[in-house]
Amino acid sequence: MKIQESVQQIYDAVGQAANVKSLTHCVTRLRFQLKDESIVDDEQVKAIPGVLGVNHQNGQYQVIIGNAVSDYYTALSKLWDFSEEKRIDNSTQTKEKKKIFDRFADFISACMSPLIPALIGGGMIKVIIIVLTTMGWLSTKTTTYSLLSAFGDAPFYFLPVELAFTAAKYFKVNPMLAVTVAGIMLHPNYTALVQAAKPASLMGLPVTLATYSSSVIPILMVVWAMKYVELGLDKVCPVSLKSIIKPLLEIFIVGVLALVVIGPLGSYAGNFLSWLVLLIQSKASWLTMALMAALMPLIVMTGMHWAFAPLFLTASIAHPDSLILPAMLIANVAQGAASLAVAVKAKNKETKQVATAAGISALLAGVTEPALYGVTLKYRRPLYAAMVSGGIAGLVMGIFNVRAFAFASPSLLALPQFINHTIPQNFISALIAAALALVLTFIVTLAFGFTEPKALDSITDQATVKQTPASGSQVTQKVYSPVAGLVSPLNKVADATFAEGILGLGIAIQPQDSKIYAPFNGQVTTILPTKHAVGLTSDTGIELLIHVGLNTVELQGKPYKTNVQVGDYFQTGDLLLEADLSAIKAAGYDPITIVVVTNTPDFIDIVPTTAESVIIKDVALYVI
Repeated sequence: MKIQESVQQIYDAVGQAANVKSLTHCVTRLRFQLKDESIVDDEQVKAIPGVLGVNHQNGQYQVIIGNAVSDYYTALSKLWDFSEEKRIDNSTQTKEKKKIFDRFADFISACMSPLIPALIGGGMIKVIIIVLTTMGWLSTKTTTYSLLSAFGDAPFYFLPVELAFTAAKYFKVNPMLAVTVAGIMLHPNYTALVQAAKPASLMGLPVTLATYSSSVIPILMVVWAMKYVELGLDKVCPVSLKSIIKPLLEIFIVGVLALVVIGPLGSYAGNFLSWLVLLIQSKASWLTMALMAALMPLIVMTGMHWAFAPLFLTASIAHPDSLILPAMLIANVAQGAASLAVAVKAKNKETKQVATAAGISALLAGVTEPALYGVTLKYRRPLYAAMVSGGIAGLVMGIFNVRAFAFASPSLLALPQFINHTIPQNFISALIAAALALVLTFIVTLAFGFTEPKALDSITDQATVKQTPASGSQVTQKVYSPVAGLVSPLNKVADATFAEGILGLGIAIQPQDSKIYAPFNGQVTTILPTKHAVGLTSDTGIELLIHVGLNTVELQGKPYKTNVQVGDYFQTGDLLLEADLSAIKAAGYDPITIVVVTNTPDFIDIVPTTAESVIIKDVALYVI
């Protein structure tokens, strides 16, 4: 029977549009929210060709399809409009469950993260300009200098425009209208009024002449308000004229609010944050710098370093940053040094490779995520060593009152950001502090040591040998654990679809780490839009589903970050995705990770490990 015929039967069985409030889908099942589930005959639905089973959970009527679920969803969408406007937004419920701090951190991270490549690129151009002018190879009077400066300044000057776009996606408002309002705040006519410093008004309303170039908080507040303006206009605008009246009124209303009310408030908030931090620093700069350098890895983990963006994104000769960028330099160097120490001391060949690459990334590029999540946080003691040593080096940085005169992701290559012709000792002090962080962290990490997992080829203990099936002429393939954690039999999972093996045989792991790694060599075949599940196919034909959490499709992908795309080829141990376990638990969901072979019938047997716990590269499944 064709999919269309099965879909029609499903549609009829659930009561058609009259009984359906919303429909979404995850990697294996259609998720209906019905007005009345009692009118649906489960046995009738199960008998429909293509349906593997049904499940009632979390107010949803779930029809289990398997790998072809997206085809069924597409066909269902042709029978009824399941557009975003008619769906129930589960993310709203999720947000209500989250703490304010977590929501704010998610918001800042979601808006700032897409901008990082542009900011790093522009920052490095500014660093190169500093080097060229310092060495006398480029005159500040040439047009080349002026144009290169524009290259470096553009990502920062137009930061409100970039943030308007990312914030619009976060709040689900029209991104082009948000960008237009940001353009109003940067328009030459408005900036001319700011430079003239004379009283200004808009239709009799006083306009506070604040400078919004390179600002962060004002535009975020404006786009947040735009969300409610759009909702109001949707209700009052006549449908026949909405395409004309709505954008007209939205630009006018939000533009006025931006210049008269919200923009100035955001500017004051940013200035207050800067003033508060600088006030604390002025009272005990040495202590503030030490604490900031020591705690920076934890701050980066939460994404809260972007809350200080007004302080460091505008770093220049006229307005140097004497706290965040210097502290980040120390923290980044410490993370790199700790990773290199792990690489030197490790016996596992793969650990050496990962730690070396992570250390180079942190030291030379200022990108610490590979070091933080792949090495120091993973082994704990290297993280403590980096924090202790970073605090000591930060204390030295604070005593010397080191300042950064340009934004760039702090690293050894970006050290010229600390050069100032009139303060030559500033650069020397930065070098001394960075060298101290490098050497001290390396030594302390070696002294602290760490517990290293056994190399894959050294796992030959008796327990492992016993659980390897005797194959004779059969071929036994290994599926390695994609995450470290406690092992649980699949039939103990609180979800009938997995527990009954409807999707295939496998194993469940209660994760102790946020990273999901490739369990074999192969290709990415499926990634759910909600990012909580990936489908993989090994080079030898094993089709594997890795499903992180139960019912986590309802989180709309917010606690997840994918590091691969559909079609990507990967090697065993490559990072596939990351899951914020604390956020998943805080939202009331179980982060247990399901690993199942979805083409189980193609093999003689799927044998799970008998170990109570696994780490990365332990064998999780034997496929015969």
